[in-house]
Amino acid sequence: MIIGLTGGIASGKSTVSAMFRELGAYVVDADIWARRVVSPGSSGWKEIVDFFGREILTEDGELNRPKLAELIFHHPDYRHRLNAITHPKIRIGMKEETEDYLKQYPGQPVIWDVPLLFEGDTHQLVDETFLVYVPYDIQLERLMKRNQLSEEEAKARIASQMPLDSKRKLADYLIDNSLTLEHTREQVQSIWRTIQQNACQE
Repeated sequence: MIIGLTGGIASGKSTVSAMFRELGAYVVDADIWARRVVSPGSSGWKEIVDFFGREILTEDGELNRPKLAELIFHHPDYRHRLNAITHPKIRIGMKEETEDYLKQYPGQPVIWDVPLLFEGDTHQLVDETFLVYVPYDIQLERLMKRNQLSEEEAKARIASQMPLDSKRKLADYLIDNSLTLEHTREQVQSIWRTIQQNACQE
């Protein structure tokens, strides 16, 4: 069984992912693969440089991530192009990592930590989907505090993503991260017990 774990900016997905790891879950992290598929000299790196130009690189040949992020934030067409280059490669890497793990531990559940699970086709590759959810006002407050952003800047960042309330309608399970960490941890522990029981029955 593959479980897709997602959230939104400042929703606490990384915190929940770490909680699953602490319980012994094997987590395949899309962000790690996102870096691997654009490492200098890789096919993804070459495609990005061909499209955006070498000015998108740092002096040592790495992608200048802040510059690239700023560019795609203001140009949706560029963001779509970048996603078209990287997302298929990320999915291939995640599938290969999952297959390697399941060869050693057949029948064990695997969690895919994917920020843009519902924005692309990745949700079609998982058996169930979990959403780390917080109400909009809490998301806004946490993002402003975490990234030292103005309210206007934070709202723009949130608006660039699919709203959590829209993702909520698509998810199979909801993990409410709006209260205490202990409240969140209790939900994660309960869900993990259910996942393991279901995996044993398959």
